[in-house]
Amino acid sequence: MSGLVSKAILQGYIVVPDEDLDEILNELPIHIKLTREENGCTNFQVDQSPSAVRRFDVYEEFIDQDSFETHQERVSGSRWGMITKNVSRHYKVETVNQ
Repeated sequence: MSGLVSKAILQGYIVVPDEDLDEILNELPIHIKLTREENGCTNFQVDQSPSAVRRFDVYEEFIDQDSFETHQERVSGSRWGMITKNVSRHYKVETVNQ
């Protein structure tokens, strides 16, 4: 089937070390804003768990794999990428045909 485009979806959670929590909480609104402004981002949610303050649920949707990979590259070289280097990541990434 030609013409199909596969969107990229990442979902899961991160667990933040105690010593990084304040800095991550301060930087999170900037990270969310920058990501939502990226070409190809259609949904980006990061929500701190009310019952486990070091856990953040993550949901990302990009129009295609290229947009998702561009996002990953930007983040790896960003302040967010630097301050989250010790975060434990628990993600599932999938592509869904549109």
